[in-house]
Amino acid sequence: MNIYALSSGPGISGIAVIRISGKDTSEIIKTITQKPVPSARVATLRKINNINTSELIDEGIILWFPGPQSYTGEDMAEIHIHGGKAVILAVQNEIAKIENCRLAEPGEFTKLAFQNGKINLLKAESIADLIAAETEIQRSQAMKIMKGKSSNKFNEIRVKLLKLLSFVEAKIDFPDEDLPEDNVKKIKKDSLDVINEIDKILDDQKVGEIIREGFKIAIVGPTNAGKSSLLNNLSNREVAIVSEIAGTTRDVVEAHLNIDGYPVIISDTAGIRDSEDEIEKKGIKLSFKKAENADLKLVVVDAKSVNLSPFLSDLLKGNAILVLNKLDLLKNKLDQDFSKFEHVLISLKDNLNIDKLISKIKNSLKNKLISKEDILITRERHRQHLIQCVEHLKEFLNKNDKKDFDKAAEDLRLAIRHLGMIVGKVDVEEILGSIFNDFCIGK
Repeated sequence: MNIYALSSGPGISGIAVIRISGKDTSEIIKTITQKPVPSARVATLRKINNINTSELIDEGIILWFPGPQSYTGEDMAEIHIHGGKAVILAVQNEIAKIENCRLAEPGEFTKLAFQNGKINLLKAESIADLIAAETEIQRSQAMKIMKGKSSNKFNEIRVKLLKLLSFVEAKIDFPDEDLPEDNVKKIKKDSLDVINEIDKILDDQKVGEIIREGFKIAIVGPTNAGKSSLLNNLSNREVAIVSEIAGTTRDVVEAHLNIDGYPVIISDTAGIRDSEDEIEKKGIKLSFKKAENADLKLVVVDAKSVNLSPFLSDLLKGNAILVLNKLDLLKNKLDQDFSKFEHVLISLKDNLNIDKLISKIKNSLKNKLISKEDILITRERHRQHLIQCVEHLKEFLNKNDKKDFDKAAEDLRLAIRHLGMIVGKVDVEEILGSIFNDFCIGK
């Protein structure tokens, strides 16, 4: 089956790119252009016609990539046409008329590239991350993964474990021969080395995932403290409704920001207070949940009537900045109790000290996103496979009895399998769907 899709972004544009892949790609190009296939990898101007009437649809560039020297590893072509909706639809309709042609599923071109050995699974995922990157640090991280340092590291560890497995299986195949003592010591030492290596990678403060998904900031605090106004100020637009009526915000309101190249998801939450209103109570419950899961909490309080109640003290534990708003209304000096917390005095009304708050947020971002390791875990899937790998290696080390050699070998196989699941070195059909469905159509 041959697949096709619009690979450039939807909507009106100067140029649109339609990609085709499959064994009949050359015939498809001949059919819609009524001319031979162009020379490989040479941009060639061709008229694109209606198959049945030979009516001219558009004139565009054809690029022909014979397999296996193509992105997908199959015969592939790109048609560069004018980016009007009617033009794109007309060309796609003509391709659809040809036998054994269908619209590609999300990520199917990259899935073919993986299945045909052109890329590994980590590189496939990094391509999706590169397309989705909204900030410079996300782009940089995706490129770092694409270069292959992470996949090389995981393959290197996997090769170490395969060597250990060969020693153990040799003992199973030749049970009458004792393994040399040096080999036994080496197996244990190498296993521990691998566990320590993986533990080091896992001890990353989830930097890779935070960069990929966005640094989560929760604005929390009592009602009427200025939380929604702060969200609007940081977003430079009216994201949340601002009112003097307490309890206006009932649900979580989110905004995606780019702060100095760092991706940030900032959430305005319901004001925390005692309430009998069922909807407001649910909103307050969500506030605490957002605060719990946030990478940074901005605890906003009214500077002129501050009361460090137990819930506020709890919110200020961990990674938090105390934001004392309404500085313009403050007549008396603040209580010195606040000096023990990371804090900043601001006035949203007069736009005072907002730059100081942003500076503190930036410092928190930089401190959180510093990683000593070049090997970054960017997905929870990778993390779970590494954790499972370590657990099976620990099980392997616990089996010292000669009768347990068969079970020990199985522990090693499972550890190797979990590493293989990250880079795609095993049968991973069960996880391919969920990975490639996150891609855009045409990639």
